[in-house]
Amino acid sequence: MAIAVTLLAWASAFVVIRGVAPHVGGGALALGRLAVGTLALAVIALVQRQWVRPTGREWLQIVVYGAAWFGAYNVALNLAEHTLDAGTSAILVGIGPILIALGGGVFLGEGVPRWLLIGTGVAFVGVVLIGLGTSLTPGGGKPLDLGGVLWALLAAVTYAIGVLLQKPVIRRIPTSQVTLLGCAIGTVACLPFAGQLAHDLGRAPVALGLGILYLGVVPTAIGFSTWGYALQRMPAGRLGVSTYVVPVIVIVLALVFFRELPTWLAIAGGVLALAGVALSRRRDRRSAVPAPAESLPE
Repeated sequence: MAIAVTLLAWASAFVVIRGVAPHVGGGALALGRLAVGTLALAVIALVQRQWVRPTGREWLQIVVYGAAWFGAYNVALNLAEHTLDAGTSAILVGIGPILIALGGGVFLGEGVPRWLLIGTGVAFVGVVLIGLGTSLTPGGGKPLDLGGVLWALLAAVTYAIGVLLQKPVIRRIPTSQVTLLGCAIGTVACLPFAGQLAHDLGRAPVALGLGILYLGVVPTAIGFSTWGYALQRMPAGRLGVSTYVVPVIVIVLALVFFRELPTWLAIAGGVLALAGVALSRRRDRRSAVPAPAESLPE
């Protein structure tokens, strides 16, 4: 249930960002979203009343986690969606789970099971297909913007860095505390955009304020909380590959709200992403063979 809530919340974020992007700068939108998210997460932390004092090493991990995933990721994603449609952005950010799966095996000692490696490889082919396509709109086609692609790839990298740093910290510290600290650090990192945010809010429609409120509460406070809950209970690599469902949801939502579609190559990439998630869930037959009868407990 936590994974499902996370996937739906994060998928909706791509669509809302695409809707408000014309009215606000990427850094300003990140600051507004994170400020609202920090307040909402503070309420959650107060209700749970769990607080553990981090060690010096954990503080370093939390600071980099917050600056990378909450700060840099949000700014990069917002800038990417100024020129890319929501579905294409979501699929390009899908490189992140590949990096998480490999990083989890190398740095977190989770190993890289055969089927996890195969699943991430299949999903990566989908990402390559996206890079070869163009973005289509009801009015015609236009080339895929290189700047937008680079911003989306930066978002994928900072996303992976954030997850790989979050996983070891939440083994001892409550996820609500880590998420709150990370979001607050991301907010501080985005403070240079405060003037731009004030300017954009002053001349933008009411929908921008509602969009920022939604992004702060649902994808940030709720989505990151349910993500942390799930991350405590399963390997980072397998959980990361689950997020390949997000681009498929985004494509459907973008079609409903904006009538914008990625190319057929992008849609094929989404299908491959789902196939990759399914393959990554498989277990090697050797691990499924029961132990000999004489070795079983009585």
